[in-house]
Amino acid sequence: MKISRRHFNSALVVGLGSIPFRSFLPQATLRVNGKRIMDHILALAEFGKNPQGGVSRVAYSDADKQGREYVLGLMRAARLDVNIDAAGNLIGRREGSATGLAPLLIGSHVDTVPEGGNYDGVVGSMGAIEVAHTLAENNVTTRHPLEVVIFQNEEGGLIGSRAMDGELTEKELDLVSRSGKTIREGIKFIGGDPAKLADVRRRKGDIAGYLELHIEQGGTLDTEKINIGVVEGIVGINWWDVTIEGFANHAGTTAMNNRQDALLAAAKFIEAVNRIVTSVPGRQVGTVGRINALPGAPNVIPGKVVLSLELRDLDAAKINMLFEKIQAEAQKIAADSKTKFDFKEINVNIPAPTDPKIRSLISDAARELGLTTKLLPSGAGHDAQDMARLGPVGMIFVPSVAGISHSPREFSRPEDIANGANVLLHTLLKLDRA
Repeated sequence: MKISRRHFNSALVVGLGSIPFRSFLPQATLRVNGKRIMDHILALAEFGKNPQGGVSRVAYSDADKQGREYVLGLMRAARLDVNIDAAGNLIGRREGSATGLAPLLIGSHVDTVPEGGNYDGVVGSMGAIEVAHTLAENNVTTRHPLEVVIFQNEEGGLIGSRAMDGELTEKELDLVSRSGKTIREGIKFIGGDPAKLADVRRRKGDIAGYLELHIEQGGTLDTEKINIGVVEGIVGINWWDVTIEGFANHAGTTAMNNRQDALLAAAKFIEAVNRIVTSVPGRQVGTVGRINALPGAPNVIPGKVVLSLELRDLDAAKINMLFEKIQAEAQKIAADSKTKFDFKEINVNIPAPTDPKIRSLISDAARELGLTTKLLPSGAGHDAQDMARLGPVGMIFVPSVAGISHSPREFSRPEDIANGANVLLHTLLKLDRA
């Protein structure tokens, strides 16, 4: 009897129905519960709620601790085995169907800046928990173990993720956080054990991948009406304290041509930073965000100024080039103003490119969901940049209305948040099968 190709293919599908191909088919129709995500976001916003309409849930505060307890309950409801690691990170785990595979991690953070908004970090955290919940209620088990990680104190220096990749130093534990507690005290306060941070450390290859959903914190996606941002990398961030030494003297009796005015030199320096950074093509940024003039009296010529300098770009070589130009300009200003400049490097976060393969999977998942995408960098730091030291990472951005972030006016639309969570879900499934 002659069998048509159509009947042969139908018989083949029936015959293979009990092996992975069958479980693969329904996964394409999986969708997160967008209303549930928003319910969780709004409920979490009650912890640390402020009169401005946002939230002040700084790490190690009472509001942070209460919010974390709420999140622990959500993780358990998503059928995750939950623990607090020695660094204070919340980790919910579900074993995979295959043996010997490294885990896939998804997550973000729930601490905020003072007088912050309700979406930064929270969208990624609630989105990750929702992905785990959706998989559980549809009886879908990933091949790799799945870990939902809520990192502690992202806003205060990526403390939780830096503990995980071994970058957190003993000296940093005694620094005072925004809560008024030291990092060491804060870790104990939220249930960790700073004496056992070595137990938290993971090494390169210990994770199969890390995915983080986040609001863009900029206006590109919202302005261009794009659904999903595919992050090409997280910028490097270099900070310096710049001290300018002049000579404090009487403002009424010192002639203008005899002054060594540190604040005047600082003003010229700030203008030079803007001019140099904007003179080079690219998306780099440079900022002087803090300045302190001493002695700070109206009738005294400032004899000393301490200000900050921050440079950000995806290319570390470009950051170094810009700094050299700025430093050279500072020496010219010093010579002209009879002052002295000193640069002290405070912090270096190296650029963290995302994994090309994961970027492709994110784009594929979005396209299959009927969503538009744009490749763009992250100008803000994220826990993903530390996870990039351990394995391949990917980040998914959703639009921030008007590009506002770190503000009570921060807002992302519920439909955009659901879109991002669905892209996270399907990227995870693709990565699990890759």
